[in-house]
Amino acid sequence: MGRGKLRIYLGAAPGVGKTYAMLSEGHRRVERGADLVVGFVEHHGRRRTQVMMHGLEEVPRRELEYRGSTFTEMDVDAVLARRPAIALVDELAHSNVPGSRNEKRWQDVEELLRVGIDVVSTVNIQHLESLGDVVESITGVRQRETLPDEVVRRADQIELVDMSPQALRRRMAHGNIYAPDKVDAALSNYFRPGNLTALRELALLWTADRVDEYLQQYRDEHSIRSTWQARERIVVGLTGGPEGRTLIRRAARMAAKGSGSEILAVYIARSDGLTSASPKELAVQRTLVEDLGGTFHHVIGEDIPGALLEFARGVNATQIVLGSSRRKTWQYVFGPGVGTMVARDSGPDLDVHIVTHDEVAKGRGLPVARGARLGRSRLIAGWVVGVAGPALLTLLLTGTGATLASEAGPGFANEVLLFLFLNVLAALLGGMVPALASAAVGSLLLNYYFTPPTHTLTIADPENIIAIAIFVAVAVCVASVVDLAARRTHQAARLRAESEILSFLAGSVLRGETSLEALLERVRETFAMDSVALLERESDVAPWTCAGSVGSHEGTPAPERPEDAEVDMPVGDHMALALSGRVLPAEDRRVLAAFAAQAAVVLDRQRLAQQAGQARELAEGNRIRTALLAAVSHDLRTPLAAIKAAVSSLRSDDVAWSEEDEAELLEGIEDGADRLDHLVGNLLDMSRLQTGTVTPLIREIDLDEVVPMALVGVPMAKVTLDIPEELPMVAVDPGLLERGVANIVENAVKYSPPDRPVLVSASALGDRVELRVADGGPGVPDSEKDRIFEPFQRYGDAPRGAGVGLGLAVARGFAEAMGGRLTAEDTPGGGMTMVLTLGVAVGRPPVGPGLPVQVGSTSDTTTRKGRPVT
Repeated sequence: MGRGKLRIYLGAAPGVGKTYAMLSEGHRRVERGADLVVGFVEHHGRRRTQVMMHGLEEVPRRELEYRGSTFTEMDVDAVLARRPAIALVDELAHSNVPGSRNEKRWQDVEELLRVGIDVVSTVNIQHLESLGDVVESITGVRQRETLPDEVVRRADQIELVDMSPQALRRRMAHGNIYAPDKVDAALSNYFRPGNLTALRELALLWTADRVDEYLQQYRDEHSIRSTWQARERIVVGLTGGPEGRTLIRRAARMAAKGSGSEILAVYIARSDGLTSASPKELAVQRTLVEDLGGTFHHVIGEDIPGALLEFARGVNATQIVLGSSRRKTWQYVFGPGVGTMVARDSGPDLDVHIVTHDEVAKGRGLPVARGARLGRSRLIAGWVVGVAGPALLTLLLTGTGATLASEAGPGFANEVLLFLFLNVLAALLGGMVPALASAAVGSLLLNYYFTPPTHTLTIADPENIIAIAIFVAVAVCVASVVDLAARRTHQAARLRAESEILSFLAGSVLRGETSLEALLERVRETFAMDSVALLERESDVAPWTCAGSVGSHEGTPAPERPEDAEVDMPVGDHMALALSGRVLPAEDRRVLAAFAAQAAVVLDRQRLAQQAGQARELAEGNRIRTALLAAVSHDLRTPLAAIKAAVSSLRSDDVAWSEEDEAELLEGIEDGADRLDHLVGNLLDMSRLQTGTVTPLIREIDLDEVVPMALVGVPMAKVTLDIPEELPMVAVDPGLLERGVANIVENAVKYSPPDRPVLVSASALGDRVELRVADGGPGVPDSEKDRIFEPFQRYGDAPRGAGVGLGLAVARGFAEAMGGRLTAEDTPGGGMTMVLTLGVAVGRPPVGPGLPVQVGSTSDTTTRKGRPVT
């Protein structure tokens, strides 16, 4: 059975109607006779959504017990057992309750798709993982529940559920999204017009990118080469000259006039000649185009105008930006120039812009040299001059009666020089073979028409024999020298082209580019291949596996074995670079070998980086285990020893304890047990932080409700509390905040002198609230302020038995888990101040007691009664 199809309704914010649209689609499919069930739909108490669920079969949800409360999630096993054709699953980014089959709901959906069940789901744009930072900067709220972009990109259909900010706010004001008591707070925070407009733009742009991928796939499948101007793509043709920066900036201004426009800068290097490109200038232009949001491409092509047009049509470009020619006037005798040829051959679907610059008509620097691979026109011209030229010269000389015996003739010596001139010209135009043919034809014509006796091949004068022999020898020597010069020029051209490629390769190493896919894409573009793959195997008999591969837009699959590729380059004994598309000439394999070696180095570097990361994790784990053993050996045994001593004393029959003594011993047992409970609690909390299993359940709350609870057990005389009632509410997990503050205050009381109580105060600064705990202790140097937050660290001469050094580490971990931060500052007058910074509850309607709401909940804000703090 094949994989099921995934359809996603994408929205910009809660309330735009994603769930309603999904249920409407469900009713349409049921009316068409489809076997459809509701796997999970959250109606959030919205009446119209509830009505839409009538008439649809709903799979019973699974109930889960978690910390004394009952929650419901989608029953994946029940849906799989029911095996419908289509399942409706709401809120794709939702995090399941601990103890569920999978951690995330999109993983549940993957199971359904794998067995061939089609799924219709919903998600909001702010839950895409790549947009988390952008959404936080817009709304001030960090989305806790996200899913990988690739999950949504793999969907077979994505439909945008769009609504203007004004219409969504009206829907909110009418009570169609939240309860009436939450509307005002929502409209003044998260649902501000600016927030909704920015989120809507994000959703539209992301969907446009996805549509563009569909369009490119369709064009490739149907071999469509003409440009469809659905989106502006501007190709900038670079020569490596100083005018490139002007062209890039001009293209950027053109792109800025249309939303979603792209810039693609391309440098096409000739493989058959020297160019005036400066590697340093190309590197600067590459950085500039990437800073402006474009991409840089390096391509090798014999015909620069044709290669540029081929590249532009391959990326579905709509405009090409070129610079005015740097040629001087006399240099146009060599051809019309790249800009003219591109404009002539671009056709009606490509606009060509010729941009003026300061380097116009100042010369091109180094001229383009000729290579050994002469063009067809050059070869024809060489043969015409070498063969037809001597015949025409003979006709001219004999037609005017210019013979050796004629007094008006130029003379035999001059006639030989005329034929030698044609021979040299043939060598310059056509190379070795036309020059040799010219020498043979010329020597025969000289012998037959100009050497007595004429019109015979007999030579009477020995001096004429010597002259013709010298003519042939000089012609052969000239042809050899010209051919050698041409070959040297070709070699220099290839070496220059190779050096440019290798300089880019070395530059990528210096820039720290360690992406194997980027390097393979560079190989594919450089050699104009369809696909490239780096293959490896463990032994000579083991099968080949793909370490990385890239393909062109035509969808050519990467080779799975070196034997399947047109070109394979071995790298060591068990690795090879395989290329498909065309057969490369032998001279290109030297550069390909350098790419292959670099690909192997990049792969090894990536694996070493992974191993180094694993080694660091193991080293950190070993360090923590060592510190834990040291703590257990002393800090945990100390209260145990005190408890055992007190219990042994109470059980002793030799001593008659008074009531005061018994009370004192029992108090010691209680204190020891409390210390043990605190130490074990911190150890467990640290373990949860290290393994990443702390999941805060965020709700709005006032600091004056939490901080006093954290001070229970601390003598009132040792703490001064100053929490203003007018402080804004904060978005935190009350349980984590309480335990974090308790650890901070306990640490402060431990080091503060008896006559200086610890001051706990709070203040609001913009969009954050700061809780400050100031002690009058010895303080900590700036160089040690970060180290005191590491596990099992105690600064200075802290007495043994004063704790295992986990309090501040746990407090910082809890703060970061809630989106806050914990830092240390110096207290004026001496001591240290711990500053706990928390986010103001913005962008979320106020929540009453017992109704915690997770920050970054699923696509519509989810309220779950009694959900516990974990």
